[in-house]
Amino acid sequence: MAVGMSASLALLFGSSAAVLQLAGALKTAPGLAGLPFDLTLLALALVLPGLVLVVVTRSWEVSPVLALPIAGAGLLWFWLVVAGVWSPSTLVIGQKLPEAVLLGPLMLAAGLVVGAEPAARRGLVGTSLGLGALLGAIIGWGFWSGAALAALADPDQARVQYQLAGIALAGAAGLAAVRAVEARGAWRLPWLGLVGALGLAALLPGGRTALVALALGVALAQALRLGLAGRRGAAALWLALCAVAGLGFLAVLLLNPEEAEGLRTLERLTGDAAGLDARRGLWEAALDWAGRAAPFGLGTGGFTLAAGHGERRGLYPHNHALEALAEGGLPGLLFWLMAFGGALLAAGHLARRADPGAVARLAALSLPVGLTVMVSTDLGNRMAWFALGLVLSLGVAARPLPRVRAMTA
Repeated sequence: MAVGMSASLALLFGSSAAVLQLAGALKTAPGLAGLPFDLTLLALALVLPGLVLVVVTRSWEVSPVLALPIAGAGLLWFWLVVAGVWSPSTLVIGQKLPEAVLLGPLMLAAGLVVGAEPAARRGLVGTSLGLGALLGAIIGWGFWSGAALAALADPDQARVQYQLAGIALAGAAGLAAVRAVEARGAWRLPWLGLVGALGLAALLPGGRTALVALALGVALAQALRLGLAGRRGAAALWLALCAVAGLGFLAVLLLNPEEAEGLRTLERLTGDAAGLDARRGLWEAALDWAGRAAPFGLGTGGFTLAAGHGERRGLYPHNHALEALAEGGLPGLLFWLMAFGGALLAAGHLARRADPGAVARLAALSLPVGLTVMVSTDLGNRMAWFALGLVLSLGVAARPLPRVRAMTA
């Protein structure tokens, strides 16, 4: 009974972590935007005690290869605080710094634990899949009924909403593709249908990065699973099928523009270069100011003021590495590379010894966020730190404590 209860708590913890990770997308969807409570705070209230309970009821083994990325993350948080001393910002730093140095460690720890504990990981995967499917259904209903996403009524929030919605859809599609690969015979069809439905839903909000992330997640996570299982031919075949299916679907839409009317993501992907031009301008400005403010940077949150945008957090460099360099200088970039680059190297080493199914599921959930941090979002975004924890969880093993097992003997 004790083990069963412990597993149930871990399952609840994993589900709560999924809600916390996707709360931003859920809170702005029709039907959920008017909830009488803050979904983020509710999920956080469940994650905090769940994290503690799971940690104290398990024994943990941590691989030494995680030392570099974990040290890098800690040094980056410390340096963001130090760099705040010479920052000219008051508004942006007041928003971003607490999110990075207070929520960041919590989300990293939650990702580490939920990805390593089997029951918690099942809760995370199942809830992420269900919430992504729910959000896809809501978006589809809004498209056909004419109801917009709640955030789209506010132009300043529209960009954030389609990014968050796209990340949720991309993660769910990747997980559904994993199930399709694992299923046998006709049981694969419902999962493949769900992948297609989520892909169609991703064409509606307008998030180009999320659409690319969905395609990469569906293709690469499953190819990774098959490759790690020694089925390299099947992995290559899966990649080829994904490429043919994706290109064929886009070709049909482009050749039949009347059918593609209203697919905001496709419209932005094929005819709206303003977003790419704006990002290129921000990237160039970040590099320019990084050189001017070398070696220690502009200070945390100082980029938007230096670039002439005022205290507008949304006009950050749109690239984690460039943001760390521009605002934290050379130390900031070094610590960022230790954390995120070190995590990538560690994952490549650890994945070969891990369960292929677990690796594929964690990849499906982390790939969309990983792509997003290179073209959008800032260092204060909690989703990036949670995804980093999921990647690092490949180097952590969790087992019930001996006394917990003995209670059922």
